Amino acid sequence: MFNPKKSTREIAQPKAENATNVLDLRVVTEDFARALAKIDNSGAVHKQFRPGIGPFGEAAAVKASLEIMRAKRRDAYAKAKIKRQPDLLIPTQWQIEFKVVRPFGDNGKEAENWSQNLLHPYAGNTSLIGDCLKLVQSIRGEKKAIIAFGYEHSVPQISLDPCVQGFELLATKMLGIRIAPRIEWRIGGLIHPVHQVVRVFAWEVLGRDFDALISKN
Repeated sequence: MFNPKKSTREIAQPKAENATNVLDLRVVTEDFARALAKIDNSGAVHKQFRPGIGPFGEAAAVKASLEIMRAKRRDAYAKAKIKRQPDLLIPTQWQIEFKVVRPFGDNGKEAENWSQNLLHPYAGNTSLIGDCLKLVQSIRGEKKAIIAFGYEHSVPQISLDPCVQGFELLATKMLGIRIAPRIEWRIGGLIHPVHQVVRVFAWEVLGRDFDALISKN
């Protein structure tokens, strides 16, 4: 059974800089990570796959997690909405895009092209980078953020770290996207035999440095 005291680990976080009336992104990230673990611990099943949160699609995982997040912090998430763009809107607070990354499928075989969900360096819905570009162009007033969540074995057969670091490098150095320091949560002890650990990564999207792009060209 899932035991958060033994299997939950918050990675060292950047200091909060949000105004006091804005929900801290670190809180949203923790709430989302813990909601994923709670769904997993319930033995939930997605479609024909084995029990656990790991096989859930991106939209299904976010929708199910939001219900749990609302139950935990009704005031914070009462007006939150699942949308086509952004994936999650917390009115007056945050517009958030999500991406899921799974190096392995439910059957234990390595998935094809799994890393493109973070690394595809073009506009559109394919990747987290594309989500950044959409958020930069958004005219909504809420703060902007991206959240990636993915799964590993307890002893990683394929670590998510190179993919996450590659995303940060591509986004900031090649595309001029300005993001705040990474926020990260890791929760182990999941029930799925392949998706044994969930890792959640979040970044506030601050804008885009077009001057840097021009100087490179």
